[in-house]
Amino acid sequence: MATVPGQLIWEIVKKNNSFLVKQFGNGTAGIKFSKEPNNLYNVHSYKHSGLANKKTVTIQPGKDQSVLLATTKTKKQNKPSTLLNKSLMKKEFHRMAKAVSNQVCDNYYRPDLKKAALARLSVVNRSLKVVKSGLKKKNRQ
Repeated sequence: MATVPGQLIWEIVKKNNSFLVKQFGNGTAGIKFSKEPNNLYNVHSYKHSGLANKKTVTIQPGKDQSVLLATTKTKKQNKPSTLLNKSLMKKEFHRMAKAVSNQVCDNYYRPDLKKAALARLSVVNRSLKVVKSGLKKKNRQ
């Protein structure tokens, strides 16, 4: 089976797809966001598209205070069930950041997405932290 080039896929889906979210600002300036599963910045562009690129990176919260790092395989793109290489991380933040950096940049996978992957990792890790319950501070009056 022949694969379709990413540029052709982008030209087909860039104006209208089910993941596209348009928000209108002042005047006619509109901002386009995307809800694609493998889009780190959630920006509607070819660089960050999870549909048009063969190599994508996604970072999501996992179960039990863990973070899931998934990268797409470049071969066998027509088998969606085995498309992702998934790794579950339950380490400290600086060790997870080093692992993400090694996977994305040092292996020459997608070095242009290193900053976006580390930003997403920071946000996901911060959302998983549990707020300690204790005595509430009283306001002095």
